[in-house]
Amino acid sequence: MIIADLAEIPGRTYPARRRTQNLVGGASPVQAKNFCMGHVTLEPNGGQVPWHNQEQEEVYYILEGTGEMCLGEERNIVKTGQVVYIPPGVFHQLTNIGSTPMRMVYCYGPAGDVAHWRQELDGALPKAGEQAPPLPEGAQPQCTAKPQER
Repeated sequence: MIIADLAEIPGRTYPARRRTQNLVGGASPVQAKNFCMGHVTLEPNGGQVPWHNQEQEEVYYILEGTGEMCLGEERNIVKTGQVVYIPPGVFHQLTNIGSTPMRMVYCYGPAGDVAHWRQELDGALPKAGEQAPPLPEGAQPQCTAKPQER
C-alpha cells in the first residue's frame, strides 16, 4: 500500500503566492495514469493560481475560504464546499479574495505535467490580453511576476 501524507509533503511555493502539494502524480509517492491530484493553499488577499490553460480537464474543490474564479469569459465568487469544473483548453484563474488562507484540491486528467507551473517559475506565463485571452471584466489582475532571486 502506498500512502501520501499531506503533513509530510513539502510542496512548492510559487510567485503568485500559493503552495502546491502533489497528492497523486508529480513528486508524490502515489502515481496514477489517468489523473493527478493536489492540495493548494492560496495566501490571504491575492494568493493566486494565475490565468492559464491546459489540455487536461480539471476540477477545483474549495476546502476553505473565498475566492474569485475566472473561467473563460465568466467570473464568479467561489467558497467552501463548492466544486468548479474546468473544461480542457479553457483559460482559468483562482484568486483568494479573503483575509485568511484559502485551501483547495485540484484533480485533472489525464495525468502529466501542466506547463503553467514551469512557466510561472520562469516568469514566462502568457499575459492576459496579450499572449492569452483577456481576463473577464472586473477580474483581479493576473500575477506574472518572475520569482525574486535569492
